Amino acid sequence: MVTITASVFLLFINSTPCLILKNGDTGQVISAFPVEDGEEFAVTFIHSVNQSPVTDVYQIRKGAIYVTRTIYYAFGAGVQTQLEEGQRLEYGEDGAMIISGFNRRLDSLSYIVGTVSDHILQVGGEKISLRGLCGRNTTVQFTSGRRLSSFLLHRP
Repeated sequence: MVTITASVFLLFINSTPCLILKNGDTGQVISAFPVEDGEEFAVTFIHSVNQSPVTDVYQIRKGAIYVTRTIYYAFGAGVQTQLEEGQRLEYGEDGAMIISGFNRRLDSLSYIVGTVSDHILQVGGEKISLRGLCGRNTTVQFTSGRRLSSFLLHRP
């Protein structure tokens, strides 16, 4: 029992908190990005109906993913049109509509990478094409976890 506890402790202190991308169909890890607690990441894509950019912003908190805000430029089917309790609408200098105050933990977060337009992951100061990383029409599952530093698939 002491050996198992010591092994788990050593694994924990020698591992890095990460945003992990997996193939949603196979479960295979596609890539892992080092993240710190409280760090944000975002996914930007062109909305399929109104053909304008949408950015969903998330935050890692205590090993879980929370949606914090969404940024968009035009209304259309599938785009939030009413505020819920605790949410607020602000306008960016570029005319963006920014809805914040979600603070909702997500048990599951997946995107299907676009065939017409790309999905761009912004994490750790980088912008990564999910089409280039994962391929078109791939379901990408986002999770938060820990990986040994030597097994990180992506380093900034």
